[in-house]
Amino acid sequence: MVPGVSIIEAIISQTQDGLRLDRALADLLPDLSRERLKSLIGEGQVASPNVSKINASMKVAVGQSFTVTLPAPVPLDTVAQDIPLTIVHEDADLIVVDKPAGLVVHPAAGNLDGTLVNALLHHCQGQLSGIGGVARPDIVHRIDKDTSGLLVVAKSDKAHEGLARQFKDHSIDRLYAAIVYGVPVPGTGTVDAWVGRSDADRKKMAVHREGRGKHAVTHYRVVERLQGAALVECRLETGRTHQVRVHMHHIGHPLIGDPVYGRERKGFKSILETLGFKRQALHAKSLGFIHPVTSERLMFQSVLPGDMQELLSQLHV
Repeated sequence: MVPGVSIIEAIISQTQDGLRLDRALADLLPDLSRERLKSLIGEGQVASPNVSKINASMKVAVGQSFTVTLPAPVPLDTVAQDIPLTIVHEDADLIVVDKPAGLVVHPAAGNLDGTLVNALLHHCQGQLSGIGGVARPDIVHRIDKDTSGLLVVAKSDKAHEGLARQFKDHSIDRLYAAIVYGVPVPGTGTVDAWVGRSDADRKKMAVHREGRGKHAVTHYRVVERLQGAALVECRLETGRTHQVRVHMHHIGHPLIGDPVYGRERKGFKSILETLGFKRQALHAKSLGFIHPVTSERLMFQSVLPGDMQELLSQLHV
C-alpha cells in the first residue's frame, strides 16, 4: 500500500437502504463530509464488487459493500512558522484562537508569510486529516488584520463542512466590542443595510441599495457612554466583509482609529498619539457555535485587549 493511503470498507445497512450513495457513505463514514465523498466518487476512489459504474446519485441497497480509498493528504504549499498563538480551545476537529491585532489571517499578496495560517501549520503538524484532500487548517471565517479576538478554524473535513453550514445559515453567535465616535441614539438598534464594494474605491466596502451587494444585519447596544464616544456591543446576524465598520460608519458613529471608515475627530488626536493607538477599536469578544462533530454547544469569551482598555480609561467620563 502507498504510504499515507487509507482503504475503508462500508457496508450498507437497513438505515441507508434506498439512499443516494454519497449520502449513505456520509452516514457510515462520519469523519468524511458528503462533499469530500462526492469528490472521491468522481475521482474513482470508491469501488464495489457488485457495481461496475459508480456515481454519487446511484441508489444503494442493504448488504452492498463499498471500499473507499482515501489518498494521503497533499501538503499545503505554505511554509509552517513558529509564531506564538493564544489557543482558547482545541480538539481533533477544530481550534479556537484569540488573534492579536496586527496578525494577518491568510497569506495573500503583500503578506505571503507571518500569518495565522503559517502559525497554525506549525502548531497543528501531524494533526490535520486533510480538508478537500489537502493537509491544511481551514479558515471558515476571517477577521481583519487590525481587529483582535476570537475565530474558529477547522482541522478536519467534517468540521469544515459543519462550521461552513452554520456560518451560511447565520446560526453562529458572534459578538464584537467597538469603541465609536459619539453616542448612538437610540442606545439599542439594528442596522439592516446591504454591503458591497464601494464605487469610489474598490478596496473599500459601502452601504448600497437593497439587492446590491450582500444583505447585512448588525444589532448594536451602547454599553458605556464615554467622553465624545461610546463602548458598543455589536451582534452579527450576518458576516460580511468589514460589516461592523461599515454599518457603524453608516449610522454616523465610525470606529475610533479606523483608517478606512473613520475620520479622526477633534480632541482625539492627542489621546490616540499618546497611546500609540493605530487601529480600529474593534474586538471579537464572544463566539458560540454547535460543535460540528460532537453536537456540543460551545461558547467562548475573550477579554478586551490592553490597548482598547487603555483607550477606554482615557475616555471615561
